[in-house]
Amino acid sequence: MRILYVCRSLAYWGGIERVLVDKMNYLVKMYGAEVYMLTTDQGNHPVPYQLEPEVHLEDLGIRFHQQYRYRILKRIMVAKRLERLFKKKLFVRLHEIRPDVIVCTTANYVDLNILARVKGSIPLIVESHSIYRKTLGQKGLRNRYADYMYRKALSKARMIVVLTEGDAAEWRKEFHNVCVIPNLVHLNEGEVSSLDNKRVIWVGRFDYQKRPMEIIKIWQKVYPKFPDWHLDIYGEGELQDVIEKGTMSLDMNIVIHEPTSHIFDAYRKCSLLVSASLFEPFGLVAPEAMSCGLPVVAYDCPFGPASIINDGIDGFLVENDDMEMMAEKISLLMNDYTLRLKMGESAVKSSSRYSAEEIMPLWKKLFDATLYG
Repeated sequence: MRILYVCRSLAYWGGIERVLVDKMNYLVKMYGAEVYMLTTDQGNHPVPYQLEPEVHLEDLGIRFHQQYRYRILKRIMVAKRLERLFKKKLFVRLHEIRPDVIVCTTANYVDLNILARVKGSIPLIVESHSIYRKTLGQKGLRNRYADYMYRKALSKARMIVVLTEGDAAEWRKEFHNVCVIPNLVHLNEGEVSSLDNKRVIWVGRFDYQKRPMEIIKIWQKVYPKFPDWHLDIYGEGELQDVIEKGTMSLDMNIVIHEPTSHIFDAYRKCSLLVSASLFEPFGLVAPEAMSCGLPVVAYDCPFGPASIINDGIDGFLVENDDMEMMAEKISLLMNDYTLRLKMGESAVKSSSRYSAEEIMPLWKKLFDATLYG
């Protein structure tokens, strides 16, 4: 089986990048598949995660990001030129690679629309790493045009793969060809946390979705009761300056760390994970931390946390934006080592649902049904 993945880049320390690398590695190692990845904006950036040499990675050199150097009229002209270049190069490579199936992992309607137009009879699977309400139905003239183009491209997809049943229910109101395959998670393979270190961990991008400042506000409620505990924040992003300035004046044992390839070592040094995201298509850090024996406290946002965390068993789900209850549940775990141990043991068991051995057969079944069903 020859599988072609298409995405913008694999250049960042991110969840999507990790998932794609792990899936492609598994496909070539365990199923003997021929796997190709075409990117548009990779350039000379190294892939941050270990990619098997059997995976054929090629950058088409489109550089879509170039358009944002210009003002609106010039930007439109440059964007159209880049789209034509992408269409031309993609058409050539499709005819040379001749994949059995194409998987598109970008939510960008431009890429998907061009791919849908040039793919011919090759089956197309669209892999959503966002949620329906953030992909379609946004307000504004530009978003309505994007919606139209995105829907047009989706109509040519054989299957739309989403991450949770909650999100699938919204997609199925409009599309019939929707299935659920949770993310494959790179799970801990070593020791689990002793849970006796007085450290809480948050991991994610510094952006509006992950809301790191929300966690800092919650910590301000927790810390006075537990002044010997620390909050470790791992990440980077557009809100970096805001986060650093927001914590600079606080003497509350908050430590900001850069992203690391050794995140499991960081989990194992902590005793619980916290999350206050606005929405989560899935949320890789929760099962990652759970596989290290950490209970998780998270806002019950759409749709990821509720599909991963069993409330009261391996962590706590808190009503969205209820900072007082969030602080209370975090404090409960910080104050009760026995409860942390009990929930941590359950968390390890729960995380195994997202191992490669559990998730990749679902992809194999989908690929087989697409080709032979």
